[in-house]
Amino acid sequence: MRSKTDICGIGAVTAYGWGRESLWEGLAGGVPCAQYTDGFGETPEEPGWVAHIPEGGRSRDGSLHARALLSAAREAIEDAGRRGWSPGRRVGVISGGVREDLRTWDRLTTLGEELMYRREFIGMMPSTPIASLMSEFGFRGPSMATSAMCATGSAAILTAKMWLDAGMADDVVVLTTDLSATRPMVRNFVHCGVAITDVPPLEACRPFQEGTRGFTFSEAAVAMVLSQRKTDAYATVLGGAMTHEAHNAMALDPDPTTAITAVTEGLENANASAADVRYVNAHGTGTKLCHRTESQILEAVFPSSTRIYSIKPLTGHSQSGSALTEIAATCLAAERDLVPAPKPVADGHPQLMEGPSRPESGLTVKTSIGMGGYVAAVVLDTA
Repeated sequence: MRSKTDICGIGAVTAYGWGRESLWEGLAGGVPCAQYTDGFGETPEEPGWVAHIPEGGRSRDGSLHARALLSAAREAIEDAGRRGWSPGRRVGVISGGVREDLRTWDRLTTLGEELMYRREFIGMMPSTPIASLMSEFGFRGPSMATSAMCATGSAAILTAKMWLDAGMADDVVVLTTDLSATRPMVRNFVHCGVAITDVPPLEACRPFQEGTRGFTFSEAAVAMVLSQRKTDAYATVLGGAMTHEAHNAMALDPDPTTAITAVTEGLENANASAADVRYVNAHGTGTKLCHRTESQILEAVFPSSTRIYSIKPLTGHSQSGSALTEIAATCLAAERDLVPAPKPVADGHPQLMEGPSRPESGLTVKTSIGMGGYVAAVVLDTA
């Protein structure tokens, strides 16, 4: 029989600021983190709505990406320690990302034939911050990078659970980062018709509501400590599953069968029934295709008593950082006795939450959908 896998430490750097308390204060306050920022409008001379991580962290850690990643990891490890966790002999690290450090890569491109300082160049490698983390804490367990586009955080959590269940590691630090909100990246997502910069977040991103157009682009670095030894845990990862639609490089399959399978198999893997689920913490980008697919999942799998919500109107969409940000929100919601569901601003799905509320008993299913066809479901128990 598998041991239960607990989330016992959380760290976060988001556009709300440095630390999980900044994330929670923003969510609890119901205020979007995006700013009207010069250079992100239709032309470089015009402003637009985007959510950047602010400057901060330890300068010796290197780039802003490395500083954010290491800060989130340290905070999660320290948090876990306060909750009774101590590192086992084999602590593994799973790092997730897609194009997580575009700011530094853009600098390399502009240099042309000029060479970077070797330390700065080596610091750009995805392995460098992880090597620094492993060295700082003396971790000697398995380490790897993973990517499932916007479902990366969920994929990383499920992989960590597999490591623990298989006895490959005693504990796992999971972290995902995305600092890719550069003008070229954001412009191209706007051109694809999914990112919105010309109106404030609550006008653009209305998951499961009328008038939704898409998401506000954002950045995040989030870390968690997972363990199967006794701690004062935020939540238990009961199980989950992943599928791939194999349909289109960007568009979701009009037939939701494969997406629904990820959720039904996730529940089966968790030894849970749909009737046990009180909340679906949705991917909820606010795009029409995501709305269609997740609404079909909700109606096909869950009873009418299950409620759905998405925090992306507040946090924006941080691509590979999004799923772990949303799992962190579920964990903090249980501890702080408040589900930070954004208040709807238009008519919506009958199972959409009507705003922040005290948590009710039942499981949470976190759904994630990644561009290209990735679908993941993670089943969480916060009791």
